[in-house]
Amino acid sequence: MNRDLASVTPQVERALDGVQRLGVAYSGGVDSSLLLALAVRALGPDRVVAVLGVSPSLAADERAGAHDVAAAIGVPVVEIATHEGDNPAYRANGPDRCYHCKDELFTRIGSDVIAAHRLTAVAYGENADDTRRPDRPGSRAATEHGVLRPLADLGLTKADVRSLAHELGLPNADKPAAPCLASRIPHFTPVDPARLAQVEAVEHALRELGFADCRVRHHGEVARIEVTADDLIRAAASPLREQVVAAGRAAGFDFVALDLGGIQSGAFSLPLVAVTGG
Repeated sequence: MNRDLASVTPQVERALDGVQRLGVAYSGGVDSSLLLALAVRALGPDRVVAVLGVSPSLAADERAGAHDVAAAIGVPVVEIATHEGDNPAYRANGPDRCYHCKDELFTRIGSDVIAAHRLTAVAYGENADDTRRPDRPGSRAATEHGVLRPLADLGLTKADVRSLAHELGLPNADKPAAPCLASRIPHFTPVDPARLAQVEAVEHALRELGFADCRVRHHGEVARIEVTADDLIRAAASPLREQVVAAGRAAGFDFVALDLGGIQSGAFSLPLVAVTGG
């Protein structure tokens, strides 16, 4: 049974007891948005700041949407530039790429940001289901930086997060998961701005064509497109088929393929982690 707001709110208040001013590492996704909204209920809007890391791995659509959701919640957004792309370990794109990304983010939310916004704690939106996945090395960075994870600590699952977001009326309650653009590049293929831009361009075009939940996996000359099972036939039929192909070629891909497996969370990470044992 999903948790309700009446039972969760006092638990969040206890989890944040002693926090005078909280910075939420915020992406605009439903997890961090829920954390932001719950923090506002517990602390008040004047004691919460959304901190958005901006880099080439953040799509422009996601950046704009994050600002819209934070405005609806009533919390200011502080943008900080992150430079994970300067780190050779991140660019190498091994199974620990997310660790290096989160380590960069939490490092940038450093003493200057903390002092400027009078933060006494930083939290991020890991949920209880995330803690059970072997392909989430970013949580190690949170531990190393002393970042709080109230949703996970309270045992809130992905289903709980969606349910509570609906109960709060968050505008992105039904927003599909949108991992960073780097997740579309196969492990050990280097992450670079050009590949990220190609993925972003095609995904933007797909959303403009009405495919709200989509992924574009970068396989060199091939764009492998994942859409929901309900959208597969629509994507493969004229006139959208020709428009999808045109979008891929406009972004610099020679071939555009539609994956019959549909949307696959962790498509690159999970098989590799299973083989290596994490």
